[in-house]
Amino acid sequence: MVPTHSHDHAHPHHHPHSHSHGHGHGPAAPHPAQAVTWSILRMAVVSRLMAAAVVSAALWAFVWLAMK
Repeated sequence: MVPTHSHDHAHPHHHPHSHSHGHGHGPAAPHPAQAVTWSILRMAVVSRLMAAAVVSAALWAFVWLAMK
């Protein structure tokens, strides 16, 4: 004969660290826009070209030093 249990073995699971969310929008809603301090997309075309030239020169300098 198998003994029967008259009490419930269920117990609540509380995990305060794994279920805390810092933002409060619905799961289907996108994240709200955040203020961007700097973006290459907000720069003028001339400024973008100058920044690209500086980055390119720095990379070529790195290649030149590596080959030396």
